[in-house]
Amino acid sequence: MAKPTKSDGKREIKVVNIVVSSSLGHDIPLEKMAATLSNTEYNPEQFPGLVIRIKEPKTSALIFSSGKIVCTGARTMEDVHASIKKIIKSLEKINVKIKITPEVKIQNIVASGSVGMDLNLNILAMKLDNTEYEPEQFPGLVYKLPEQKATFLLFSNGKIVCTGTKSEEEVERALDKLIENLKTVLKKK
Repeated sequence: MAKPTKSDGKREIKVVNIVVSSSLGHDIPLEKMAATLSNTEYNPEQFPGLVIRIKEPKTSALIFSSGKIVCTGARTMEDVHASIKKIIKSLEKINVKIKITPEVKIQNIVASGSVGMDLNLNILAMKLDNTEYEPEQFPGLVYKLPEQKATFLLFSNGKIVCTGTKSEEEVERALDKLIENLKTVLKKK
């Protein structure tokens, strides 16, 4: 999934972060986990979840006492599954046996890439609907494609970040729609 797709010199996009949620189907003793495992952070006065950092694949997960988890940082679904397996293995060290194969639900995919052309963000902000552009605050233009359930950050050098999608296919469709909309607006000069 992390490979660039459709890089024909004009456009490219690759997944840089997959956010998933799941449930281990078991209560988790977070204090015991924090006391036993070195790759964890737990401060219940500030936040009810425990953070576990996994070196390979490089991901992080929030684990709640209910057994619910949120995993971030993976670039492929293979990395997601490998991370969850490592979490389950860590739990075995404190005698918590997870007997199910957790069902994973993608919450968000973040992808970055390029549309392969420079963009005049001032013109785009005026001509496109669903945009936010405050160059004094942030150099990128925020462009929402509600029908694609995608939000893009557009930069003047043509670089883009896409968020809000839930599959690689949705990323591709959103990018197709973005480029189509850009071409339509830029032709109307």
